Amino acid sequence: MGGVPSTPRGGNLRQEDAEYLIGEFVGNRAYPVSSDFWQKLLDLPLTVQWPHDRILHACELFAQNNHHTRHLGKVLIHLVLCLQDSMSSSIASSASYKKAVNATYISSVFLKYIIENSKSEKFEDLCLSFDEDTKIHATSPMDQSIDSFFMRGVLSYIGASDVSPHSCLLHHELLNLMFVAMSTQLRSGPSPGMKDVHPFIDAAMIQESTVVAAVVRRLLLNFIVRPRVPFNGSNYPVFPEGSQPGVLQRVSSAAANFVLLPYYTFNYLVSSSGEGLRSPLADKSLLLLLILIHYRKCIIEDESITNTNVEAIGGNSYMKETYFCENPYCKALNSVRDVEFDRVDIEGNAQNGPVVRLPFASLFDTLGLCLDGESAVLLLYSLVHGNSDFLEYVLVRTDLDTLLMPILETLYNASKRTPNQIYMLLIVLLILSQDSSFNASIHKLILQSVSWYQERLLHKISLGSLMVVILIRTVKYNLSKLRDVYLHTNCLAILANMAPHVHKLSAYASQRLVSLFDMLSRKYIKLTDIMDDSVLKIAPDQFEGNITKEDMSPELHIYTDFLRIVLEIFNAILTYALPRNPEVVYAIMHRQEVFQPFKNHPRFNELIENIYTVLDFFNSRMDMQQMEGEWSVDKVLQVIITNCRSWRGEGMKMFNQLRFTYEQESHPEEFFIPYVWRLVVFDSFSFNLDAITLFPIDQPVYETQSGELDV
Repeated sequence: MGGVPSTPRGGNLRQEDAEYLIGEFVGNRAYPVSSDFWQKLLDLPLTVQWPHDRILHACELFAQNNHHTRHLGKVLIHLVLCLQDSMSSSIASSASYKKAVNATYISSVFLKYIIENSKSEKFEDLCLSFDEDTKIHATSPMDQSIDSFFMRGVLSYIGASDVSPHSCLLHHELLNLMFVAMSTQLRSGPSPGMKDVHPFIDAAMIQESTVVAAVVRRLLLNFIVRPRVPFNGSNYPVFPEGSQPGVLQRVSSAAANFVLLPYYTFNYLVSSSGEGLRSPLADKSLLLLLILIHYRKCIIEDESITNTNVEAIGGNSYMKETYFCENPYCKALNSVRDVEFDRVDIEGNAQNGPVVRLPFASLFDTLGLCLDGESAVLLLYSLVHGNSDFLEYVLVRTDLDTLLMPILETLYNASKRTPNQIYMLLIVLLILSQDSSFNASIHKLILQSVSWYQERLLHKISLGSLMVVILIRTVKYNLSKLRDVYLHTNCLAILANMAPHVHKLSAYASQRLVSLFDMLSRKYIKLTDIMDDSVLKIAPDQFEGNITKEDMSPELHIYTDFLRIVLEIFNAILTYALPRNPEVVYAIMHRQEVFQPFKNHPRFNELIENIYTVLDFFNSRMDMQQMEGEWSVDKVLQVIITNCRSWRGEGMKMFNQLRFTYEQESHPEEFFIPYVWRLVVFDSFSFNLDAITLFPIDQPVYETQSGELDV
């Protein structure tokens, strides 16, 4: 590199060889792919440590010369050949295995630099087409590009090779290399388009179904098993002679901007001090899986002429429609089946091609332990939304607290989490709440205590009651901090789905429900007063038709809807589950004055009627009681419980039950692709932030919507 000698000098031959060979690799002399130069390069232990500026200079030289030497494609070819040899070898510490690790290091460093600094939108400076020189193997036909050959080789190895103490390092570095190869997405916009070119991930999308299924299975198994990299600070298993870590991976910790990522310290990887289930290999496997399943390849953009609203606009309008290729990894994840249960297909939905089978019990338990991380939340969302078998498995589990308690704890600590994580967890709860058996079963599971809830001691509370408390707390937090209408709507939608199935709601949860109505009603009344003052300042001739105050104030309209949903929740409980919920009746009676302002309100009176029917019934029963001394909470509650048994619902107006369902928006890729890559960049992958165009760097990790509700 610059001053690198043209031939190895005497003395420390290993150091000189490393200097010379790396210098030749980045220089302007093109070595044929069949040259023994590649074997010498990949066979070196690379024990020399180079400073930051020399790594940068080497990358610059390599980028300048690669269009002539095509060394990037050649080292990728040799990496695949080493992986193939390694799979056929029974000795994990074989020369081919060692060369594969070195080839992975080298490829990661220089490929990443070119992607970060490429001036071509199509990444033509990668030079990944085969020619007569590079076509040296039967599995690399002339009509196949190097990126396709490379991705098939790496993905085949990941899917077919077990993760063992000897192979763990190579798996770890191949995952790093996959991040590098697919990071071309970071250089494009948030909306996939026809002009986007992502050679490596596009190549991954056209692999055979057997390869795809094997990769999805392996990445999920890594997430479940959470293997640790078992090596210490003195040597690698692939360097049996005790040599020190190689130059490229050693330099990486000091040159994070130019090498793939700061390498994990060995103490961290083998620590037994209690990092719990933390496993870099598992974390990277999950992130790679998320990249693969959320990728969308745009194949056509259709601008069709429509005549919608012609009278209003006086002409035609153009509607842009985008179409995408089917994502085989998303399809494979949605088709994952439980290894313990082989259901006979009776609906004609048999899968074409291989089916991934995994232990759902282990996957369920691992998700429950890892939901403090956003990537695990995204996986849970992807499974319950797309995989009907896994959703069904979750719904029939009797220990739903395994999954729900981490979710509720995260919502409880919303101020310490990203809004996206909160939003995705609410969507998961919304999907679960669409099932009536789920809503019934959560009230049967009693929690002895909730250690992380600080406001008060929660003793022997049902999981359903805790869920009501946390959802209402989330609404209040959102109202004071985030003020996101979608979070509000999701919380209320979940409560509405739960309402008809509420069973023995606790006193605290019942009080919180009434306080929620009180909070929203006070906000509504305040907005109404502000609106009244504004209306007084408008001349009567400026009004058009029957415009209401809600029409004039979008915020007032939103709170009108919120109040109606909460009243629908009360109506559902009182109509379908009153005898089972005396604490709800008590809470309404105790705070009955909060409903008074809405008794004759044209927007709410029909929903208030049932509440006053209940109040009239129980108030009259209270008046009939001959009570010595003062009324106490226990005495009032006992009267309510006694009269709940005779409650027949006479005079109650029946409403159709509100049932909210989640539907993913039409272009979810615009939300998920930037979101996933944010997690990758800020958790596991060092990339030049100035080169990123996929998302704004100064924007918080948050987008407002990834789906919508249907009622």
